[in-house]
Amino acid sequence: MLNTLRLKGSFKGGVHPAEVKELSKDVPFERLPDPKTVYIPVSQHAGREAKPLVAKGSTVKKGELLAESEGFISAPVHSPVSGMVTKISKTAHLSGAPKTVIEISVAESTDTSFMPPLDPKTAAREELLNRIKEAGIVGMGGAAFPMFVKLSPPPGKKIEKLIINAAECEPYLTRDYRLMLEYTDQLIVGIEILMKITGVECVIGIEDNKPEAVEVITRKLGSRSDISVKVLPVKYPQGAEKMLIYAVTGKKVPPGKLPVDVGVVMQNVGTAISVYKAVVEGQPQIEAWVSVTGGGITSPRNLIVPIGTPVQNILEFCGGLKPEAVKVVAGGPMMGNNLYDYSAPVMKATSGLLALTGAETTADGAVACLRCGKCVEVCPVNLMPTRISQFSKLQRFEDAEAAGILVCMECGCCAYECPANIPLVQWIRLGKKEVIRLKQQERKTA
Repeated sequence: MLNTLRLKGSFKGGVHPAEVKELSKDVPFERLPDPKTVYIPVSQHAGREAKPLVAKGSTVKKGELLAESEGFISAPVHSPVSGMVTKISKTAHLSGAPKTVIEISVAESTDTSFMPPLDPKTAAREELLNRIKEAGIVGMGGAAFPMFVKLSPPPGKKIEKLIINAAECEPYLTRDYRLMLEYTDQLIVGIEILMKITGVECVIGIEDNKPEAVEVITRKLGSRSDISVKVLPVKYPQGAEKMLIYAVTGKKVPPGKLPVDVGVVMQNVGTAISVYKAVVEGQPQIEAWVSVTGGGITSPRNLIVPIGTPVQNILEFCGGLKPEAVKVVAGGPMMGNNLYDYSAPVMKATSGLLALTGAETTADGAVACLRCGKCVEVCPVNLMPTRISQFSKLQRFEDAEAAGILVCMECGCCAYECPANIPLVQWIRLGKKEVIRLKQQERKTA
């Protein structure tokens, strides 16, 4: 009997945007050819940026270490190509702010500098955990948190459940869906490695709009009971960490706390497959799986992309933008960033590039708040977005913190539902950065 459970319950709030996954859901992954030049950001993860180990003129091989992790919450960066370092400078970044980038002129070479493969069945737990650290694997669900840190709970904290996030609740994106269909065996081995490291059983959470993925995974799992599949109702942001934990386990992660505080560690589908590649193939995290979709792209595709590839190269490979395209977004339409410079490179956790038309975007022209309360109704973490947004706009950052700005996960439900077209999440995002900056400044002063 297949170990599959269909859940009826869900979290409070949330929205139901049009899915628009049909544009790319049936398009298999295709490998993008190496560009002539790649631009490797040393900051592709949460935490401190990595420290470059190469200099202008250095010759590197595919898989070679370019920058080492700097501090506990950091991740090393490796070269996705063989070639020569031509420059290290600050340049365009998907975050919108210039970041330090290692520029490499690509050479035609089959040489690699991968790590020696490990047998996941015989390798010790510490050996597997160290491999994940050395490979520079970060979470591919959005935050890009160094995976080694997630798998190393602090003293007094115990992991009781591993959850694989296969919800992919963002509209348009089909990366995780295609990975589940095309990399099923690698996904399961990756999960087994994570289970060996954590010593716990696993639950895979999938939204019920992906029946093909549910079928292929449950068929591969057979009757085993240590890995189960839970089918979740479609609602955004079902794939958010706290929402998925509640949907699967019934546990609520308190404000300001982490999943490990309730005994859970969560990893994305792509992250688990990256673990497989690092352990079984010795390949560090040097590629990104990216959905290129939207009504404004000529040929929607799912691509395997060398990290550091400029967005412009990817758009051109997909036939270029249609005349009616008005914006390109890195990530999903709800939480992604609008791009203003297409020379910005793809990073480890880049999940999608969306080319959107005017008909697919929110109308411009915000008006005064209508005090309708819709933003409060849909907020999954019980905040008052319009109030926090106003505090941010007025630079009343202490009031914004008191109102819960650091609790906000920037899911975008409030802005999506707002009939006044107020850019709530954008104001909150700006305010959160300033609150964090001020708190860091206070700690340094102290």
